[in-house]
Amino acid sequence: MSTATNITVRVPLAVRRRGGRKVVVTPDGGGVPGATPARTRADPALVKALARAHRWKRLLESGRYGSLAELAAAEKIDRSFLGKTLRLTLLAPDIVEAILDGRQPLATGLPILTESMPSN
Repeated sequence: MSTATNITVRVPLAVRRRGGRKVVVTPDGGGVPGATPARTRADPALVKALARAHRWKRLLESGRYGSLAELAAAEKIDRSFLGKTLRLTLLAPDIVEAILDGRQPLATGLPILTESMPSN
């Protein structure tokens, strides 16, 4: 009869907050043949904000509303929130694609993207 031995298995993972929920972030296969990358989930709050921003931009550009104040009053939201959210329409297309695919960096959330950007 053999003696009992302990085996320790370590799996690198992290628990992150995304859209108000906790998500377990696992390794993506790390070169193991046949391993598929972990499926990602787009941040619903960020996707919704992107959709709203582009809708509001279309409403302004079409001339339906003449100013941010008019649009904010019609949507019953604060004008500053509307202005901050409209900044999302200025993101590079590859960043928008990464957000929609759920591939954006974990530190990139809605509060970070709507903060003021330095002018220089």
